[in-house]
Amino acid sequence: MKWQELTINTSEEGIEIVLARLDMLGITQVNIIQGHDEVDKILHSVEKYWDYAEEAALNCRPAVQAFIPVLPENEGVEAAIRQSIDEMKTIAPELGMDLGSLEIGTRIVDEEDWANNWKAYFKPMQIGEKLLVCPSWEEVPEGSTGAVLRIDPGMAFGSGTHHTTRMCLELLEKLISPDMRVADLGCGSGILSIAASLMGARETYAIDIDPVAAKVAGENAALNGIDMDKYFIRTGDILTDAEFKKDIAGEKFDIVMANIVANIIIAFAPVVPQLMKDGGMFIASGIIDDRLDEVTEALRENGLKIIEVREGEDWRALLAEKA
Repeated sequence: MKWQELTINTSEEGIEIVLARLDMLGITQVNIIQGHDEVDKILHSVEKYWDYAEEAALNCRPAVQAFIPVLPENEGVEAAIRQSIDEMKTIAPELGMDLGSLEIGTRIVDEEDWANNWKAYFKPMQIGEKLLVCPSWEEVPEGSTGAVLRIDPGMAFGSGTHHTTRMCLELLEKLISPDMRVADLGCGSGILSIAASLMGARETYAIDIDPVAAKVAGENAALNGIDMDKYFIRTGDILTDAEFKKDIAGEKFDIVMANIVANIIIAFAPVVPQLMKDGGMFIASGIIDDRLDEVTEALRENGLKIIEVREGEDWRALLAEKA
């Protein structure tokens, strides 16, 4: 089969936002290209990856590629993507974020050119002592301990969310106990909320504004054998929908997680304490290093005490407590 490959040039900070835009359009066949520094480290540490380096990465430009089957019913998809990315260009100044050029390149490729190459970059990953994250095509390593979380990350060169997700999971492992109720704001694939359930949380809520993300989280929860009587998927906007926020806040959680971007975490800052029990903990990640001070200040202003900050390359994750 022939596929249309659209390469959207962005920034490291903009990768997640571009992915969210594509998700809204129902496009899930994607490939993440990281910038020069990360690619250079991968290529020089693992020689076999040289053949898979993408031109955009070697030119120091983070990018997201979307793959669309060349079929008559997909004629309007490219135009829809371009319109959505044009909207991003318009709102970028309001977000106060550098989203890169957002220029789009396109070409036609054969399926065998990319369909399986990306899998070489995803191997089982041990997180602390309680969790092994393992793609479905990999065997669980001998001697591994703890729960196994099966999840397919989607096609990617490197992993745009590797450090942010890993840090969240490490902090979650440190805190979790069987009597806890946990919420994940912006659940995406569901990896954090599913991990909370596998680590023994009494109840877990996977919350996202995007119904596509909620559907994917549900599918991944089922793949992992999660008890759906204790795993709740909710779709809505806690920032603009007062009834939805009131409903979620009524649950009162021991742990709230948000692995998103700095601007959204800052926007969440007044709301998160309302969702938490006294003494509850907030795990926030997806924070680029030069936005950390803004995020910590917003959380402090809303009654949260910063307990710990973790670092992973240019990314930061923090743990905060509700007094």
